[in-house]
Amino acid sequence: MTAALRWFGFIQSSHLPLSELLRFILFANFSIVGMNVSLMWNSVGFYQIAKLSMIPVSCFLEVVMDKIRYSRDTKLSIAVVLLGVGVCTVTDLSVNTQGFIAAFIAVWSTSLQQYYVLHLQRRYNLSSFNLLGHTAPAQAATLLLLGPFLDYWLTNKRVDTYNYNLVSLMFIILSCTIAVGTNLSQFICIGRFTAVSFQVLGHMKTILVLIMGFFFFGKEGLNLHVVLGMIIAVAGMIWYGNASSKPGGKERRSLSVPTSRQQKHASFSDSNEHDGSV
Repeated sequence: MTAALRWFGFIQSSHLPLSELLRFILFANFSIVGMNVSLMWNSVGFYQIAKLSMIPVSCFLEVVMDKIRYSRDTKLSIAVVLLGVGVCTVTDLSVNTQGFIAAFIAVWSTSLQQYYVLHLQRRYNLSSFNLLGHTAPAQAATLLLLGPFLDYWLTNKRVDTYNYNLVSLMFIILSCTIAVGTNLSQFICIGRFTAVSFQVLGHMKTILVLIMGFFFFGKEGLNLHVVLGMIIAVAGMIWYGNASSKPGGKERRSLSVPTSRQQKHASFSDSNEHDGSV
């Protein structure tokens, strides 16, 4: 797909250092593997809790790395989103040691990967398409080489011995097509906003999954408890959008210290104002 985008002119020639590319691929691959292993080894409830913890981790990275400061309303709106999605999705919370380790790796690697999407776009002046053109082929190649071995180690099943048929191939192609759109939308959204905003928006996906489950599979998974969680989550998302867009809702802290010349100029201005008032 990146080759096709390059052919049609959506991806232009650009530069991304090899060290940065390898670091991004490391985070992205650990994210994919970690998420799948976390879902395999943990209960669905704990898996959802791990996914919810990505927002606080992403906030922590922005505060530490970019010196971002959040207003009280922005923090509270994020908490409301987490509460609503938690009410919707979290049921059992059984956890084991290997599952916890997998979830920990998944959460931190995913948060770092999403932070790096914005970091690389800004630092090297890359568009979403250009960054995807650098990272997607390299990431696909590494997963193609390492994936089958890792899959066999985790499941004791070989990919090449699977009984492929027309239906399974159609679903694989459909899954890959959707994945292309998912990756592209992630790069565009994070490049336009931030990783935290993408995480908050991403939980709308959880709400849509529950609603689609109601339409396709009946009322089994949709009860008053889940509906209440949906309403809380959507209200939190609207509040977050409003709070973060206000002045001071989410801003970079300035750590600059005034120079002596600036201080002299300020004192001179103060004296002039004092003389004028007299």
